Amino acid sequence: MSTPPKPTPAELEMLGVLWQHGAATAKQVHAAMAAARPDMAYATVLRQLQVMHTKGLLTRDEHQRAHVYAPAQAQDALQSGLLKDLIRKAFSGSGKDLVLAALRGHVTPKERAEIQAILDRES
Repeated sequence: MSTPPKPTPAELEMLGVLWQHGAATAKQVHAAMAAARPDMAYATVLRQLQVMHTKGLLTRDEHQRAHVYAPAQAQDALQSGLLKDLIRKAFSGSGKDLVLAALRGHVTPKERAEIQAILDRES
């Protein structure tokens, strides 16, 4: 089985809405996105959902008049695949280098403490 293509930033945004709220109609996705993106038209959301379905990023239940869209992959599975690709391409396959780069300036003190607690538990 082939893996779905990598989502664009706009597609990731819509996937995030669906992962957070669950399967939804285009109208529901548009309403959920309206707070952060009031300029986004309903037609744009519908068109993007249709494209994502065609690409294999979403499933679509067509049993009701309003189609219901859902992510084709779980959030952690898709993120894991994207992360593996990033590690391979940008960090020569080194997960350690990715983590070190992330810790340099991309982690708040609170997040750093949470990471340290996880590392302490794993030791």
